This record gives sequence, structure tokens and C-alpha cells, in this order.
Amino acid sequence: PITPGELLCLGSSLAFSGLFYYLYRKKAGVVTRIQEAPKLQVDDALPALVSAADARCLPYVALEGIVLPAKAALSSHYHEGLQGVIQKLLLKEHRLIWNSLARSW
Repeated sequence: PITPGELLCLGSSLAFSGLFYYLYRKKAGVVTRIQEAPKLQVDDALPALVSAADARCLPYVALEGIVLPAKAALSSHYHEGLQGVIQKLLLKEHRLIWNSLARSW
């Protein structure tokens, strides 16, 4: 005979397995979309392409091209001759949803 405690453990195990599988599949879809993103060159045609897109937004693209620093390039302390720049990020949040579990927006 199966005890109620064993049934509770089995049910919670199945529920957690289903939840984690759902989250895994959701993130795997995002990774696939990122890997299949079109590669665009940074040139004069890029602003026209963005303007022609829906809502003036390209969901996932890989930009290739030469980046020029605004002031001075950052030099690596560990690798001679390696330089980089800091990317300016713009975060646009579309909506806020109250999460009652975490008690946050």
C-alpha cells in the first residue's frame, strides 16, 4: 500500500519536473532564436532597415562591424594589444506585472 506521504512526494516531484521542463523548453526556444538571428553589417543601410521593421524594432540580430570608442578605448591589463569598448545599453520595459510570490513588480 502507498501512504499519503508517498503520494504527496510523488505528486510534488512530478509537478516540479513539469515546471522545470516547461522552463527549459521556453529558454531553449529563446536560445534557438538567438542562434538563428540574422547577421547585419553596421553601415548606412542599417537605419533604413530598422525604420522599415515592425514597431521600429528588430527582435534578434547580430551586428557586425567596426566599433569606434566615444572617448578612448579600454586596454587590457592582461593581454598586450587587446582593446575594447563599453556598450551603452538601453533597457525598455514594456509592462510591469506584480509578482505576488516575490512581492515585487
